Amino acid sequence: MCVGVLIAGCGENKNEVALGQNFKVPKKVDFNFHVKPILSDRCFACHGPDENAREASLRLDIEEDAFAALKENPGHFAIVAGDPEQSELIRRIEAADISVVMPPAESGLVLSDYEKKVLRKWIEQGGEYESHWAFIKPEKQELPSTKDHKWVRNNVDVFVLDKMNEVGLKPNPEAESMVLINRLFLDLNGLPPSVEDIEKYSTDWSDTKYEALVDDLLSRPAYGEKMALHWMDAARYADSYGYQDDEMRSQWPWRDWVIHAFNENMSYDNFITWQLAGDLFPDPTLEQRIATAFNRNHKITEEGGVIPEEYRVTYVIDKTNTYSTSILGITMECAQCHDHKYDPFSQEDYYQLYSFFNNTPEVGIEATVDNSLPGKIPYITITQGQRDSLVDFINAPDTNGIMLSVMEDLKDSIRQTYILDRGLYDQHGKKVNPGTPESIMPFDLSEYRADRLGLAEWTVSKDNPLTARVFVNHIWGKIFGRGIVASVEDFGNQGELPSHPQLLDHLAVDFMESGWDVKQYLKRLVMSATYRQSSTMDNKKLKHDPDNIYLSRSSRTRLTAEIIRDRLLASSGLLNREIGGPSYKPYQPDGIWEVTSSGRGSLKNYVQDHGSQLYRRGLYIFIKLTVPPPNMLIFDGSNRDLCELERAKTNTPLQALVMMNDPIVLECSRVMAQTLLQNSRIDSMDFILDEVFLRTLCRHPSPKEKEVLADYFQDELQRFTDKPAEAKKFISVGEYPLANDVKPTELAALMSVIHLVYNLEETLVKI
Repeated sequence: MCVGVLIAGCGENKNEVALGQNFKVPKKVDFNFHVKPILSDRCFACHGPDENAREASLRLDIEEDAFAALKENPGHFAIVAGDPEQSELIRRIEAADISVVMPPAESGLVLSDYEKKVLRKWIEQGGEYESHWAFIKPEKQELPSTKDHKWVRNNVDVFVLDKMNEVGLKPNPEAESMVLINRLFLDLNGLPPSVEDIEKYSTDWSDTKYEALVDDLLSRPAYGEKMALHWMDAARYADSYGYQDDEMRSQWPWRDWVIHAFNENMSYDNFITWQLAGDLFPDPTLEQRIATAFNRNHKITEEGGVIPEEYRVTYVIDKTNTYSTSILGITMECAQCHDHKYDPFSQEDYYQLYSFFNNTPEVGIEATVDNSLPGKIPYITITQGQRDSLVDFINAPDTNGIMLSVMEDLKDSIRQTYILDRGLYDQHGKKVNPGTPESIMPFDLSEYRADRLGLAEWTVSKDNPLTARVFVNHIWGKIFGRGIVASVEDFGNQGELPSHPQLLDHLAVDFMESGWDVKQYLKRLVMSATYRQSSTMDNKKLKHDPDNIYLSRSSRTRLTAEIIRDRLLASSGLLNREIGGPSYKPYQPDGIWEVTSSGRGSLKNYVQDHGSQLYRRGLYIFIKLTVPPPNMLIFDGSNRDLCELERAKTNTPLQALVMMNDPIVLECSRVMAQTLLQNSRIDSMDFILDEVFLRTLCRHPSPKEKEVLADYFQDELQRFTDKPAEAKKFISVGEYPLANDVKPTELAALMSVIHLVYNLEETLVKI
């Protein structure tokens, strides 16, 4: 596939246009990647799917209409295949007369010379329309020829370098060893390296050492926790029901399973199949049933007086939307009330997909306190014996049985599904049966069962054009800071085009051919020369590619809320590395839950945990849906209301306030300070600062940094010596015991220094 300038389907990408205007019109114009973005951005507003805005009864988004005779000018045609001179489209876009030219002047839209030439050449070559690129089965692409074989380390680099050459950019040199060590730890484990790790791997640095580190990190239990964090957002995991009383629920055994599945390197096709339909296997195992809790992480009402059927339908809609967004990367929810405006999904398509999830015995009101409510609610109780013998990856703190919401289907009947008029629960229209959008891939009833297991098999079929593409794009975005398709939640017509379409297809097919091997795919990405580049940005790269679409450097990306917390806990020595188990309640502002509480239920008051529980990873923080942890939200953590694949990336003063005042930040600063002051080897500020930087930033400080921080330490020491009460107050933050053998003034002064380092931008980003 020939790919020239790529322009987002829902709007012009100024970064790509800046580079793209220098391109020659490609020898073979591709409809999806060259023509459709222009039509979408400049023409579809008046000649597209919106019937109310359509002008001249002309649609250019549908091939049949585009080639038909113009209704207002019979005998003329917008497009005449092979003949641009007879095509009204070309005549109008090249017209000098302002009363004739398209787009009209009042629209504010203008076609560049490059875009006009692309449209002309497309018509010369036959004006061929194609199905949307993401709905065409990926094929493994031939490797482009490259000029710099010395830089290339694997196939990823071949495609990336080819695109760089095309736009006139060159790759950065490889980053320094300690930068790469830190980067790998953050990307694969979500933690900083220990001083021991740094010493082990930075000594005699080589390609062999690099690969050994990658293999080591992929084998550590923290890998599963890092991977699970993304999936919690996708699966809208939380620890409460989300309505009114917002009672506690125990879905955490499913979270333990996700961590276990990633650590065991479960193939992605099985990972998806078990979650969609593990209960429908013949004689399903307990583990397979636990996996289906993915479908039941949605909000559930406990309110009296609601209409049960209304809420039951809401839950099925949530399951449908979560499946289509998280696994297929499409916005099916748009078709809940009407045919999709931009993608080829009808309302009937939506409710056919909905019907796969519509056959559970779930009811609209959840019985959380007693069993007085009618209806069978799909739960399982995991006993101590089962935890010991069948699912030992579940970290239970006591011997009580654990109730977990899971999936099952009605045993003796099949619930009929209807198209719901305007999406209203009680407005039944046409009857429909289980099915999937034909535009993606037909659902052949001779091949697939008409239930969730059939849907799962359809989903992970190697003929499905979306599943592998969407997942490899998820992971690419987590590693490189931006997806090959930047709109990771939308692979439809309004989503962005892939920056490297050939690479995306190559990775998707290779991923399936590997047996959907997640660790192998991750290793390929981080072993590439593309990944190993420094993040230095010169003026040319800043001007022509500020978003690093073409990957001529490593992107500096802000760490997620959870990993910022984990980085501080690990660097201070406070981190509790216990894997799995129930969520914990960290330091929070007083009265935080009482503000929104109904005054009922076990979560009406916030009761903080204590001891080592306070120092567990951010993955395990308790999430009450009506009041998500504010410090996590300030750093763009998901509120877990709905499926979310890409968190917002903001930079606000509130984030600085959190880093300056959050008790856990101050406590980590204090604990590291007292540990360093207690260390008998420490006899100079020079050594202390070296330790602080190694623990926190995985590097040695520069002489200038040492000078500045040593002076700051002396200033703070003098301040606290003059005002010992302030020192005592400063070091009293947090529950970790104070050391008796450390002077409070010295502890407070060094704590200030470490607190300053924690507030550096370098602490909050991956470089």
